[in-house]
Amino acid sequence: MNPNTFRKIQRLQNGESFLTRELGNSMLPLYKSNEIHKVTPITWSECKVGDVVFCKVKGNCYTHKVYAVDEKKGCLIGNNKGHMNGWTKNVYGLAHKL
Repeated sequence: MNPNTFRKIQRLQNGESFLTRELGNSMLPLYKSNEIHKVTPITWSECKVGDVVFCKVKGNCYTHKVYAVDEKKGCLIGNNKGHMNGWTKNVYGLAHKL
């Protein structure tokens, strides 16, 4: 995990919110590449289907959409193009459009 991503996770776990931007088009049209957005702390159990979250799935960090929530598995994470990354309970932040 790169140091910047590790710092983001630490900040969210410490209850901090922040502005960030990420490269990539996997969340179009919800989020454009490099679009500034706010991230606030959240846990997987607070997530709702349709939320866009900052999370870790199978060792990789993403800002992707919640497609399902299951008490045992956590959140099913995927991009806005239909690709599913998998289930995780490692959800750290909720993305907010500015």
